[in-house]
Amino acid sequence: MSRNTVARSVELEGIGLHLGKPCRITFKPAPAGSGITLLRTDLPGAAAIPARVENVSASERRTQLGAGTNTVHTVEHVLAAVSAMEIDDLVIELDGPEPPILDGSAAAFFELLKSAGLAAVAGHPDYLTLAEPVRIIDGESVYEAYPASRLELDVTIEFPHPRIGRQSTRVCVTTQSFETELARARTFGFVHEVDWLRERGLIRGASIDNAVVLDDTEVVSGPLRWDDEFVRHKTLDCIGDLALIGARVNARIVAVRPSHRGTVTLVRELTRAGVIRSGNGVPRISEDAGQGRGTVYGIEDIMKVLPHRYPFLLVDRIVEIEENKRIVGLKNVTINEPFFQGHFPGHPIMPGVLIIEAMAQVGGMLLMGSVGDPDTKVVYFMSLDNVKFRKPVKPGDQIRFELEVVQIRGTICKMRGVGKVDGEVVAEADMAAMVRDR
Repeated sequence: MSRNTVARSVELEGIGLHLGKPCRITFKPAPAGSGITLLRTDLPGAAAIPARVENVSASERRTQLGAGTNTVHTVEHVLAAVSAMEIDDLVIELDGPEPPILDGSAAAFFELLKSAGLAAVAGHPDYLTLAEPVRIIDGESVYEAYPASRLELDVTIEFPHPRIGRQSTRVCVTTQSFETELARARTFGFVHEVDWLRERGLIRGASIDNAVVLDDTEVVSGPLRWDDEFVRHKTLDCIGDLALIGARVNARIVAVRPSHRGTVTLVRELTRAGVIRSGNGVPRISEDAGQGRGTVYGIEDIMKVLPHRYPFLLVDRIVEIEENKRIVGLKNVTINEPFFQGHFPGHPIMPGVLIIEAMAQVGGMLLMGSVGDPDTKVVYFMSLDNVKFRKPVKPGDQIRFELEVVQIRGTICKMRGVGKVDGEVVAEADMAAMVRDR
């Protein structure tokens, strides 16, 4: 099978659901192997944002990519349509901060991409496969993923509303099944939540024309497209968020009460536990490795450098590194962490000292990465200063540690580090470390 992009550029426009701002979205052909990227054309000089889970900056009520002003809100409907069309390489240009919501579904995006047609590009599609089941719990959301030869979704939702209640659907996700069973399912919301959401800067562009709206007992926005339109839309959202893996997914996923935050957490765990291979069966190696982008060190590489092992190895991946300057590492926090058994049982919070230890291990990777013979060396941390804990870290969070070198003198290095969850600082510290012989 070949990789796909679009055969020609296509566009449409409208207002965004949450920010309520007008936006023109354009889908353009992209080079082979470039993946799905989003580009804010209204921000001069803005960098393209790869549609990858490491770029998620918010996942409450919608999925948001990017950082600072260079962000794109509510990408899930667009990415669901792109994924369903089996498009591997694509540039998505936007002249605003949020794609148009249109009728609240993915149908218009799907039809637009279908009208553009597909064009084969060089290389093979990338596939994520699992060797064993994965299970995660994020609040009320529960997910189980099993090895499979294609993407199958089994989704159940439950709302205490007479028009929703408990609904389930199972679908083998193909271009055809998405078009006929999912694409037209609209987002939905409740009248009693409107004021609360708008106080938080959300649903400024919402109306009965672009969402299914429910009061305490009935649908007030017109007839449903299916009696179970609600679970169909949640399934659509899952497909869009799963696209953040950056590869086609071969897995059977059972999702109970899914949410954007929960599915993003699942994507992070699948990325850690699965293997991404090209269509010819060869494991994929990031072309960006060593250039400050992509996965620079996976867990196998980290274990070759750091002496720590379970349960004290607290860094899962290094995604950026500039020798003697800067490093970015990720820690996925799951309910299976052993420290949750005794630290605030029933109210799981990651111990602050372990957050700082994880930060220090990321810093250790920066130091050891510049050592010619790491097998004979070890990093000892000498001091911690200005340690601050800003927010609790809970199961389902992914901590992004960013450390910068402040000073290097001989074998001693001073660094300043922060830990962030969904773009918000949860901890920070200044630290000094020394490289010594084992």
